[in-house]
Amino acid sequence: MGLRTGQQYVEGIKNRKHARIYIMGKRVTDVTTNLFLKPSVESFKATFDAAFQEDTRDLARAYSPYIGEEVNRFVHIHQSPADLVAKVKLLRKLSHKTGTCFQRCVGWDALNTLYIITHKIAAREGRAEYKERFMKYLEYVQRNDLALAGAMTDVKGVRTLRPSEQPNPDAYVRVVEQRDDGIVVRGAKANITGIAVVDEVIVLPTRAMTESDASYAVAFAVPLDTPGVTVVVGRQINDARRLEGGDLDGVPYMAHHEGLVIFEDVFVPWDRVFLYKDWRWTGPLVEIFASYHRQGYGGCKSGLGDVIIGATQGLARAIGIADKPAVAEKLAEMVFLNESMYSAGLAASWEGVKLLDDGGWWVNPMYANVTKHMVARFPYEVAKIAHDIAGGIVGTAPSEFDFKNGEIRHLIEKYLQGVPEIPTEERLRLVRLLENVSVSVGYLVESVHGAGSPAAQKIMFTRLYDFQKAEEIAKSLARVKVTVKWPKEPEPRRPSEAQKT
Repeated sequence: MGLRTGQQYVEGIKNRKHARIYIMGKRVTDVTTNLFLKPSVESFKATFDAAFQEDTRDLARAYSPYIGEEVNRFVHIHQSPADLVAKVKLLRKLSHKTGTCFQRCVGWDALNTLYIITHKIAAREGRAEYKERFMKYLEYVQRNDLALAGAMTDVKGVRTLRPSEQPNPDAYVRVVEQRDDGIVVRGAKANITGIAVVDEVIVLPTRAMTESDASYAVAFAVPLDTPGVTVVVGRQINDARRLEGGDLDGVPYMAHHEGLVIFEDVFVPWDRVFLYKDWRWTGPLVEIFASYHRQGYGGCKSGLGDVIIGATQGLARAIGIADKPAVAEKLAEMVFLNESMYSAGLAASWEGVKLLDDGGWWVNPMYANVTKHMVARFPYEVAKIAHDIAGGIVGTAPSEFDFKNGEIRHLIEKYLQGVPEIPTEERLRLVRLLENVSVSVGYLVESVHGAGSPAAQKIMFTRLYDFQKAEEIAKSLARVKVTVKWPKEPEPRRPSEAQKT
């Protein structure tokens, strides 16, 4: 099949025979027509359309040496730092077209993680079965241009207990039966982006594990439409507006969703199992995935930042304050915060490291974590400044149905008018855009918790930064008697677990 168009993607997910998908207590059979999910489908669709649009074609396509043809970049295995850079640039560009999360990144990062892990196990332990299975799966994914969800975050139960110690043994996804033809899994993954509108889901372990957790050390892929799979779509801020049929208040552009995906004794054939009981590899796997995903946030969140900055500038013009020095200073601060996130994501890409003899390009783990830590902080500051400039109307504007009511429209137009040359409707549209983007799960909550909360990045900072080396450097300059072994690298770093394995 090769590269799919957006419409081909939509047609491919219309009918579910087995998977049960629920939204607000009701079962959904066709996700492409459901009013709650349709904006999410449109957002995912944009990742396919990008491969055919003139302004995104070069970023959205890449040559795959594994099938010998061009593929959509969202199923590509990174071959160089330039590929990692293209990822960040593509994510920023697509944010401009969707105004939301486009939901395809987690599955992409899962593919690249499994490529590295399965190859490492083959090289270090002489076991090629995972690698062989994964490469066949990768070819299948690329030839069919599949929409993938990545499922890593378990429901976790009691946070202080390991998987094998949980009072609810299914608090982490686990293998409950091993058969000649495959395994049977049970458990649930939470906060899974785009889960209801994908072709397949790739499941990864969420944490490093011990030998007692071996049955939880599992990575696999299954079609979403598999017997035993249940999806419960979560609620988001202002999500009921999607059901109103408007073109101003809700998300007439696009939106995304997260959901709980439950595996009730789901059978997985061996050719779809990429890790099982090899608990020693869970730590490196999680580290590789997390750094990939943290790097990408520098692209998508800066892209949404552009949308917010643009809406804020437009609203400032609408009320006649765009040329005021105080406003210009605030807009400049927004740009600084936004470009800082983007710059860190590009640094993590250009300073990428090669983990395998045959490709396996990974991001710079320190800069990837710095990127995500900025993302956990800066969007809240950007949103705060935007709301300051735009005014309280961001949270109090009349509904579009009031605006469309002929009895009162002229009053709303009169009393919400700013500068005469900018129509009131334009101001209201920018207000709703700013509200829907800047107060969203995709821009705020996801910025904190997606790819790990801020504490996770601080842990990585302390693991990767060589404090002893920095102390030796300082003592040498202070003329304290110390022996310094000067490395070629300018950064005081320690290798990550992924680099040591």
